[in-house]
Amino acid sequence: MLATMSSKRKPDAPATDPTTGTAAVPVAPDFEAALAELEALVEQLERGELSLEHSLRDFERGVQLARSCQQALKGAELKVQQLVEQNGQLRLEGFEPAE
Repeated sequence: MLATMSSKRKPDAPATDPTTGTAAVPVAPDFEAALAELEALVEQLERGELSLEHSLRDFERGVQLARSCQQALKGAELKVQQLVEQNGQLRLEGFEPAE
C-alpha cells in the first residue's frame, strides 16, 4: 500500500526530505539521461524564447548535468585504466584518450 501511495506523487514536484521539510537533492541521472537532458536544455536556451528567470533556472540545471557527465566520464576513464587485460592478467595501464 505504501509503494502505491508514493508512486502517485507528481513526477515534476520536488521531493522533500521528511526530516527537514526542505527540497531533497535530486539523484544524479545516468550518463545517457543526463546528456540527453543537457542537450535538450541547450537547444531550448539557444532558441532564446524563455524568460530570464526560466533561462537562469535551466542554465543552473545544465551546469549540474554537465558536472554529472564529467564525473561519469572520469569514473569510466579510471575503470579503463585499472582494468586492462593482457595475457589473462589484469594490470594497471595508463589511459590516453584519442584526440
